[in-house]
Amino acid sequence: MPQINLPPAQRKEKRADAHHLDPVVMIGGEGLTPAVVKETDAALNAHGLIKVRVFSDDRDGREAMLAQLCDELNAAPIQHIGKLLVLWRPIPEKARSEREGAMPGPRVVKIVKFSKSGNARPTVAKVKVMGNERVTQGGEIKRAKKRKPTSVKKSVAD
Repeated sequence: MPQINLPPAQRKEKRADAHHLDPVVMIGGEGLTPAVVKETDAALNAHGLIKVRVFSDDRDGREAMLAQLCDELNAAPIQHIGKLLVLWRPIPEKARSEREGAMPGPRVVKIVKFSKSGNARPTVAKVKVMGNERVTQGGEIKRAKKRKPTSVKKSVAD
């Protein structure tokens, strides 16, 4: 797979975004093994923009590793500074939609209520519970309540 080519302005933005990041992948004395490539791919799928630390003193070797990672993983080389490599690849759509805090969908819950006398069979009911609802300990369905402001100033301002 070919690597992604970014214009200098976008690379500059990505460098700024990566400034505060810590390295998530470390390349040791064995060099660029298939396990390292697999972990780098997983990190790119999860984060999109990552730093990779290389424990090697060979600058040309680090540049070759950066080029090889970018070619194999279809990523864009953002920066190579010292022993740190910065890579970027867009996060896949499926992983992005799971992460964006969407409310959970409806689910079917089985509620078992035992008889008060203890002699009769328990009643079993399958109920659809929406994302903003919860099942209480007694088997009732309640909606999530909006939180009340705790500050007196906020309640007076409203």
